[in-house]
Amino acid sequence: MTVRDDTEQRIQHIFTTESRRVLATLIRLLGDFDLAEDALQEAFIAALRQWPGEGVPDNPRAWLVSAGRFKAIDQLRRRARHDQILHEQAEQLAARAVVELEVENLAIDDDRLRLIFTCCHPGLARDAQVALTLREVCGLTTEEIARAFLKKAPTVAQRIVRAKAKIRDARIPYEVPEGDELYERLQSVLQVIYLVFNEGYLASSGDQVLRHDLSEEAIRLAELVLSLLPSPEPECQGLLALMLLHHARRATRTTAQGELVLLEHQDRSLWDRAEIARADELVRHALQSQRFGPYTLQAAIAAVHAHAPSSEATDWAEIVGLYDLLLTMMPSPIVALNRAVAVAMRDGPEIGLQALAPLMEDATLHDYHLAHAARADMHRRLGQRELARSAYQAALERASQPAEQRFLRQRLVELG
Repeated sequence: MTVRDDTEQRIQHIFTTESRRVLATLIRLLGDFDLAEDALQEAFIAALRQWPGEGVPDNPRAWLVSAGRFKAIDQLRRRARHDQILHEQAEQLAARAVVELEVENLAIDDDRLRLIFTCCHPGLARDAQVALTLREVCGLTTEEIARAFLKKAPTVAQRIVRAKAKIRDARIPYEVPEGDELYERLQSVLQVIYLVFNEGYLASSGDQVLRHDLSEEAIRLAELVLSLLPSPEPECQGLLALMLLHHARRATRTTAQGELVLLEHQDRSLWDRAEIARADELVRHALQSQRFGPYTLQAAIAAVHAHAPSSEATDWAEIVGLYDLLLTMMPSPIVALNRAVAVAMRDGPEIGLQALAPLMEDATLHDYHLAHAARADMHRRLGQRELARSAYQAALERASQPAEQRFLRQRLVELG
């Protein structure tokens, strides 16, 4: 491998690990999402040109921020030949760049947290808040976000464009709020973090089934938010616990070949008991507060699974009871589906199918591959091969994740 090849690989690694942090800082410095995104690309192009000959700088993130900022200034100057406002904006940025360079580099680590709260401003619609943060903070594509929302990609793209425009036109500040305003916006932030974790827990597309970088980023962001609050917030504790409990199983969720392993077949001796213990403590504090919500209840369900010695020995009655409570707090088709699956484990697949049947009339579940997969599994356990095959085929037609598709095809093969 040549020195140039090695440098280009390092640049690719830096892009993967640092680009969202650099973008967050550029958005703060430039005050414009689109200008910052262009500046980010220009900075990495400059790195590809300069670093193979000059070497990778000691602080590549700071170098990229500085390069991106000056590339944006140059772009504004080119566009400002006949626009006095753009000219003044470029000169203001240039003047600030000189005096603030050292100070701003110290703030880079916190910029993503600032960006999340900016994207979750109450002036934006809830769906737009989540979509914009997933796109700008975590770098998910509009297609990945659309699958997370169970929406169409053009709809999500339109929301993102409108949200950016509103932040610009309304001059929404790039800052972490304080006092009551912080708590008002916290639920939006937690929802964003949860969706980021979900994308890492099972990637919506691509050959990489698990994206530990996203899962760990979501956990880090939840820890940052929790540390920021003046007093412990139960739902933030609950969300962090929920993510830790799922992340604790990361080593057992796929085979060495990247195939999915169902919970019932995972080697529980390999689960991260330190993370489970930490999650237990968070769940306990959240429940004792009597101010807990849906995230804490989901964490409590995950904790029951984490402490069960096997799938058969799981306390399914407790899980159904927790889902009953969760449905009162957060009525949704997905929660109802998960409850029906738990009912099937507690009372048998025939009772589970009875609970599932009315839910399949919901348009959301009709297009949701896991709903059809759950129905197929219940038919399979009852020995109803044709019904199971039909449901697995319906699930396969709706699944987009390659590993899930392979799993469903294998089920069809096993049914003959």
